Amino acid sequence: MRTLTKSSALTVIATLALGLTTAPVADATTTTTSYAVPSVVAAVPSCALSSLPSQASDTLRLIHSGGPFPYSQDGTVFQNREGILPSASNGYYHEYTVKTPGENDRGARRIVTGKNSERYYTDDHYKSFRRIQADGGTDG
Repeated sequence: MRTLTKSSALTVIATLALGLTTAPVADATTTTTSYAVPSVVAAVPSCALSSLPSQASDTLRLIHSGGPFPYSQDGTVFQNREGILPSASNGYYHEYTVKTPGENDRGARRIVTGKNSERYYTDDHYKSFRRIQADGGTDG
């Protein structure tokens, strides 16, 4: 029998209470699989891409082109251990470094992507996130 931690139990309860769907959903008309995005996405504040440091745009361009990425950790699965982003299945999110001028290591800035093209920015190493919107108000 598996025992849940208090944090895990609360996550399960919240997920069930909110009716969130985190499992892949097969589209009957195609052979692709889409992922249902939980409704709590609105709880994460958003920001315009133009409001972020220029290095965030650089990282988004690298993500869009498939790299090459400056750090071996770029593109790895983001576990969402902090539980700030909407709950999703393992492998749904991936993280990428946003370079910080003057830092000798990866620094604290990241972009986290979701399988449905959502993009999140953190500048405090996962303590808070903002959903990136293109300057026209759509997802960037």
